Amino acid sequence: MIRIIALIIFYTFSIVVAFAQVKSEEILIKNNGIELPGTLTYSEDKTPLLIWIHGSGNVDRNGNQLPYVKANYIKQFRDSVNQHNIAFFSYDKRTANKKNMAVLKKGILFDSFISDAKKVISHFKNDTRFSEIVLIGHSQGSLIAMLASKNSDKYISLAGPSGFIDQKIVDQMKTKNPLIVNTLQEHFKELKETGTIKKVNPSLVTMFNPQNTPFFKSWMQYNPSEEIKKINIPVLIINGTKDLQVSIEDAKTLHISNSKSELVVIENMNHVLKHIDKDENNMNSYFSADYPLSDKLIKTVVSFVKK
Repeated sequence: MIRIIALIIFYTFSIVVAFAQVKSEEILIKNNGIELPGTLTYSEDKTPLLIWIHGSGNVDRNGNQLPYVKANYIKQFRDSVNQHNIAFFSYDKRTANKKNMAVLKKGILFDSFISDAKKVISHFKNDTRFSEIVLIGHSQGSLIAMLASKNSDKYISLAGPSGFIDQKIVDQMKTKNPLIVNTLQEHFKELKETGTIKKVNPSLVTMFNPQNTPFFKSWMQYNPSEEIKKINIPVLIINGTKDLQVSIEDAKTLHISNSKSELVVIENMNHVLKHIDKDENNMNSYFSADYPLSDKLIKTVVSFVKK
């Protein structure tokens, strides 16, 4: 009995020490009046640093989007990679920080997100605690990370679209509202050619409001399948079979575009990186942190980072 108690105490102490080794720092990075507060976690010096680049929307550093999305997938990812001696930094996207509202009301371009990512990379580039910088771009962030990857050592595309954003939106609309597809295509064509849309269809006024049109115009100039060809650092492309927003074909197209890249398709992983056995749980996992992250995702990323 005494030996059993001693073993329990030993293993409990070991677990406590393991968690105590993970250090956490709150870091505020500024970019021309924009505040990007984030969390840095690391367990020891001279380890790789993973920098997370967000997908679309008002995503915070933990992977939540008020008031509805509470998947907490970035925090789950952070905690998982930290246990493999990989440092991690994620920040509140400029659209997730209320302190930025005054600046955001003046308008926002897609290039603003690229500028933010570059500023974050620059902050850590000469930090001697870390052996290399690995960018991981999720969804919309896949393209942003591509375009900001110049001073990075490795790049991961996670659930990243492969084509122009206007075509992606049109494709998604074909299943949601096929009657508006032709009008949507005409609006995008007019926006691309003239920089504006003179008369917006009433069904599309929310999408093409005066604040959104410059953003779409700046986003539409980039084709991920072309941009990924320009990356000369190691590239890993990941997508899940349960992803409702970005298809496996997108991942395959990106892989073909960069012949030196690695492609990993993860069975039963959805867009917010959760393992989904039942289809009815796919959307539910966006609104709860109770669903587990894909184990294979963590194994795949850790293996790539530590090569």
